[in-house]
Amino acid sequence: MGLRTAAGGTVAGIEETSVRALAKLEQVLPSRLRHRVHALQSMTVPMTGAAAPVDPEVLTAIAAACRDHEGLRFDYRSHEGRESRRSAEPHRLVHSGRRWYLVAWDVDKEDWRTYRVDRLRLRTPNGPRFVPRDPPDEDLAAYASRAISSAPYRYRARFTVHAPAEVVTGHMPPTVGTVEPVDAETCVLLCGADDLDEIVVWVALMDVGFEVHDPPELIERIGAMADRLRKALPGPPRG
Repeated sequence: MGLRTAAGGTVAGIEETSVRALAKLEQVLPSRLRHRVHALQSMTVPMTGAAAPVDPEVLTAIAAACRDHEGLRFDYRSHEGRESRRSAEPHRLVHSGRRWYLVAWDVDKEDWRTYRVDRLRLRTPNGPRFVPRDPPDEDLAAYASRAISSAPYRYRARFTVHAPAEVVTGHMPPTVGTVEPVDAETCVLLCGADDLDEIVVWVALMDVGFEVHDPPELIERIGAMADRLRKALPGPPRG
């Protein structure tokens, strides 16, 4: 099943490799197991086109630069579609399950940044070697999750959710929001979107109690939507 899933993966070219491996494997699978695998596959619907594939040569070039502490130069397309040229000291690649991200020190901005690999185009040769910096967070997966779930968007929201962190985490992938436990029954949710209504509807559909803290526009929007929903309810029966 892993090979079948990889056939539609986020690394360009892996599909052909996976198909060849599948063909060899299915020749030696016992008939009973082969039928079980086929049954599971036929009942599974993949969400195709969810993420742009990445050239494996780009991934290996970035990984080598991280390992050898060599600077990278690349053209980058932002979330808003703006093109720019970047110089960065690469630290690590992070995979979200749907996309590849590069965590790196941006030389010009003098700060840590997270870049979507499918939006960058490497330039050659690489930049000069550098002395590695302390990473922005010991948990790079959590750092990247915070960066990609709220930072690129127009609105960044913060909620207190009255439910255990593991319950709230189960409602979302790391690319949508990050959850920080407060205690056994409460957590803080951070998320972002370009449209306030997206945040309102998404949080309401979790079906747990919450309080909104930021941004002020979101607080007003939730109040306005709550009034609209109350007005949509049927009035009390008339005698």
